[in-house]
Amino acid sequence: MPLDPRRVADSLAPFGTSIFAEMTQLATRHNAVNLAQGFPDFDGPELAKKAAVEAIYAGHSQYARMFGVPALNRAIADHWHRSTGFHVEPDTHITVTSGCTEAIPSALMGLLNPGDEVVLFEPFYDSYRAILSRLGVVAKYVTLRAPAKPTDAFWFDEQELRRAFSPRTRVLLLNTPHNPTGKVFSRQELSILADECLKHDAVAVADEVYEGLTYDVTRPHVSIATLPGMADRTITLGSLGKSYSLTGWKVGWAIAWPELTKAVRAAHQFLTFATATPLQHGAAAIIAGGEASVAQTRDLFRANRDALAAALTDIGFRVYRSDGTYFLMVDHTPVSRGIGIGGGGGGVDDQAFCRWLTEKVGVASIPPTPFYHNTEHGRPLVRFAYCKKPETIDEAIRRLRKLVR
Repeated sequence: MPLDPRRVADSLAPFGTSIFAEMTQLATRHNAVNLAQGFPDFDGPELAKKAAVEAIYAGHSQYARMFGVPALNRAIADHWHRSTGFHVEPDTHITVTSGCTEAIPSALMGLLNPGDEVVLFEPFYDSYRAILSRLGVVAKYVTLRAPAKPTDAFWFDEQELRRAFSPRTRVLLLNTPHNPTGKVFSRQELSILADECLKHDAVAVADEVYEGLTYDVTRPHVSIATLPGMADRTITLGSLGKSYSLTGWKVGWAIAWPELTKAVRAAHQFLTFATATPLQHGAAAIIAGGEASVAQTRDLFRANRDALAAALTDIGFRVYRSDGTYFLMVDHTPVSRGIGIGGGGGGVDDQAFCRWLTEKVGVASIPPTPFYHNTEHGRPLVRFAYCKKPETIDEAIRRLRKLVR
């Protein structure tokens, strides 16, 4: 009997290839400026690289402790204290993971059983939905809606949020600063979320990988774990990759009170067990001594954001504010309708427009419908990444200005 070709698990088969890989491949094929996948086109800080190399030559090439090398756990604990004013114990509150991409399933696998409910916002990071599907849990989506005025932030309906919670809710899955909208959840918004978690005895799994990349002092990043009643019911996830421009190192972590840490480690030990040892030593060095590097990166990305946002506005896109991360969300319909890139039923198709933009204009972006359960909300939108060298942004702007002609 021949082998059945349908070998992908039913829970994962609907998701296909990640849109990030797809658009990056398309960008490479057409020699396009890649503002699609969110990775810098410049190297990470010397302090981190030097410490990692020294760790290799010092013999740190075997398995690390399952929950992280001591120096890195201490560095993360100290960083958390500097950022929040809260103390955590390095060995009992912190688990080092292979990027936040591994921390997410470790937390969710450790907490959830089939049939449990998870509340999350759309648009979402694409792995969220695939993980929830694989675990057999029920996702309850709350939509972040584009503002009427581009100067305002994406927003959610409080009543819709409260209706999403039920007696079966086990987890709130939260991302702030938010990919792909650039939204930074306010303390007031987080208080609403905390209220529902407390009311329904739910755990907040807070993906805060962009916590170092916010650009407006009036809209600072606030960790939901610091709100009243939330310290012992929050798992805060972080990453070296974003603030320190070391996406390929895949060093992440989970910070949680001991009972929740047990849940994370219950899964983590059977996924990756441990993260690359010399890279953990490099991570410890840059987290302990890299605040100036983060500040420089933040200044660069702020300037890139402003330049790209101004150019896209001039071209005719409706550009929404980006207070954090390194992404701009824009409404492409004023431009795409003018050049006849549309979908069926009279609508405008984000995927068709992004492919056209890559192939014909030479600038790659991300169509956000894969980040939505209710895909109609994503059809008018496009995400651009501005985590690049200034000259890369300049070249992208030069090419995009062809749309004016």
